[in-house]
Amino acid sequence: MSTMMAAPSLVRCYSSYRNDLMKSKWKCKAEGEADVVVIGSGVGGLCCGALLARYGEDVLVVESHDQPGGAAHSFDIKGYKFDSGPSLFSGLQSRGPQANPLAQVLDALGETLPCATYDSWMVHIPEGQFLSRIGPTEFFKDLQQYAGPNAVHEWRKLLDAVLPLSAAAMALPPLSIRGDWGVLSTAAARYAPSLFKSFLQMGPRSALGATKLLRPFSEILDDLQLKDPFVRNWIDLLSFLLAGVKANSVLSAEMVYMFAEWYKPGCCLEYPLHGSAAIVDALVRGLEKFGGRISLQSHVENIVVENDRAIGVKLRSGQFLRAKKAVVSNASMWDTLKLLPKEAVAKSFSDRINTTPQCDSFMHLHLGFDAEQHKTSNVTHAGCIFKFQVAVCHHPPFEDIPNDLGIHHIVVNDWKRGVDADQNVVLISIPSVLSPNLAPHGKHVLHAYMPGTEPFDLWEGLDRRSAEYRNLKAERSEVMWKAVERAVGGGFSREKCEVKLVGSPLTHERFLRRNRGTYGPAVQAGKDTFPGHSTPIPQLYCCGDSTFPGIGIPAVAASGAIVANSLVSVSQHSNLLDAIGI
Repeated sequence: MSTMMAAPSLVRCYSSYRNDLMKSKWKCKAEGEADVVVIGSGVGGLCCGALLARYGEDVLVVESHDQPGGAAHSFDIKGYKFDSGPSLFSGLQSRGPQANPLAQVLDALGETLPCATYDSWMVHIPEGQFLSRIGPTEFFKDLQQYAGPNAVHEWRKLLDAVLPLSAAAMALPPLSIRGDWGVLSTAAARYAPSLFKSFLQMGPRSALGATKLLRPFSEILDDLQLKDPFVRNWIDLLSFLLAGVKANSVLSAEMVYMFAEWYKPGCCLEYPLHGSAAIVDALVRGLEKFGGRISLQSHVENIVVENDRAIGVKLRSGQFLRAKKAVVSNASMWDTLKLLPKEAVAKSFSDRINTTPQCDSFMHLHLGFDAEQHKTSNVTHAGCIFKFQVAVCHHPPFEDIPNDLGIHHIVVNDWKRGVDADQNVVLISIPSVLSPNLAPHGKHVLHAYMPGTEPFDLWEGLDRRSAEYRNLKAERSEVMWKAVERAVGGGFSREKCEVKLVGSPLTHERFLRRNRGTYGPAVQAGKDTFPGHSTPIPQLYCCGDSTFPGIGIPAVAASGAIVANSLVSVSQHSNLLDAIGI
């Protein structure tokens, strides 16, 4: 799994190794037609396009930006390689029927993803701070210290109930799903024996609980009578990291899958050695390996509909790209609607999209700084300490930045406000802790962000060149600066950062072409469902975080795979499952 946090790129340059190895190939000119044209090169779009190429289809992925990856793309400034989005991953190297959907796609493409592994992140909460470790037993120690024996009892009760449900939640491999009746062959019939066996092993009580997998996770918590405030707050935090909503809105199946990934024996978290860019690179390699193409700086102006069918796309340059079989949009539902001619859209379709609530947007802080900011040569004279000829009088030496900094930090300022309140939760990723190649020697790269909690209304209509905009960025980013200072410690200095970039919802909207800079649909489990992948317009399909199963890297990878599977025959689909051993 991974948190799905998306951030904009603030520059248009890339690391030299990617420029040399791959970028020249991505500059290909979009040719006139393909079997399938995919709009957008986010993880969902790349998974869809690469799998279709694997199936033998002629695929063209068109991307407006000059870098592929969508919310997962990376950018380089002064040798600092920044992730723009996802930073918390697990299951990337897993294989088999219960593997992460992205891992299953990479397996189908014959691509590997070298990763560093770790098992903890630092938590800064009102009660204190502690190193939270994943696994079945470690968290009990933290609960005992910060919440007490009742929280320990309730957490054990939760694990005892939830972990057996994972057999049902993970019984159908994501790669086996398709959007037509062929799913009865590729999923239902193929995996019925293992599904039946898992229900038998679960026992009657857990099997009954499995009926709640498509209900809000809070219903499972309520059935278990879990009331400890710390436990409920912690679960809301995990839910929000996973899907952008609290436990009363997230699907139980998603949370059960996450619990199985994080709280089983031997589990670990993973980080790609070259950052999230490595995920994008692997998917593009897979796409091109099987004859697929990707064209950057190819902005789609509109989807062309003739005789009530999607037949291709028109680029801003005026070029028409014909899609002989299908057009697949990896844009959000709101942005996809803008690409369609109004006369081709049924009112019921547009009404549903326009009335779907949106998650809020993001604030981002990208920093590059010296890992040993204050380890400089000192010269003492007349009661003063001189550093690089700058006198700092009557002050003791600064603290050093800790060597055991840790890759991830989560800061919660006030539980009472809720994890979905603005200016309350800050996530911090320092990937150079595990992958030193992401920063110049002796330096760190840091990405702090507020995950889908920044109201777009505060920013709407502002001129990005105005003093008002600059002042609002300074004001709204202050909570992130304070979180970074809290996480990194007294050795950190804002003034000594070599790179300082603040991203706003307008940046998010501009670079990711996300309507109102949104994180995605705010769909509440039990009250509504994510849309499927087909549309009322024949030959037009959608994938990504506006479709089932929702927000997050595993979810969007699964959505892309479902669309690809739906566009080929059942026998082709079955042969692929056989080939990768699931």
